[in-house]
Amino acid sequence: MTLIETLAGVGAGSPLAEALAQRAQIMELSQASHDAVLLPREPGGLSHAERAALATRMASVNRDDALAAHYRALLADAGETPVLAAIAAGEDASRAGADARLAALVRHIDILTARTREATKGDVAALVAAGITEPDVVRLAELAAFVNYQARVIAGLRLLGASR
Repeated sequence: MTLIETLAGVGAGSPLAEALAQRAQIMELSQASHDAVLLPREPGGLSHAERAALATRMASVNRDDALAAHYRALLADAGETPVLAAIAAGEDASRAGADARLAALVRHIDILTARTREATKGDVAALVAAGITEPDVVRLAELAAFVNYQARVIAGLRLLGASR
């Protein structure tokens, strides 16, 4: 069973589990995306700990406590620092002691998670101005896209499971 299925509470042998078995490749690809986005062999300029802290923050904004707990555990394994713990907990990056680079990452993740329609080219320019390379801007976008997708799929599966 994949992380999405586990966190959505899909019971083995349930009608929802049977329906998902028909689409097993989607769940397998989602799990592979999780591993590639959160735990890549070559993380570039976004450490595994930063990725986990940002993912925890996104899961919390999406009001998914189980998903946030999963990412908090990844953060602990990846080398949690007080600043990253504060960011994961949803604190303001500047008050948490984040440098300008990390504060820019948090600001962008918050926009992509809670105010997607407000995202502009200027937000990407702000990342670059904070010293974030273009490949890391792409990595950040991938992280935001995946975690927000994951939270929505889990929420949808929970609703489907509850309706049966």
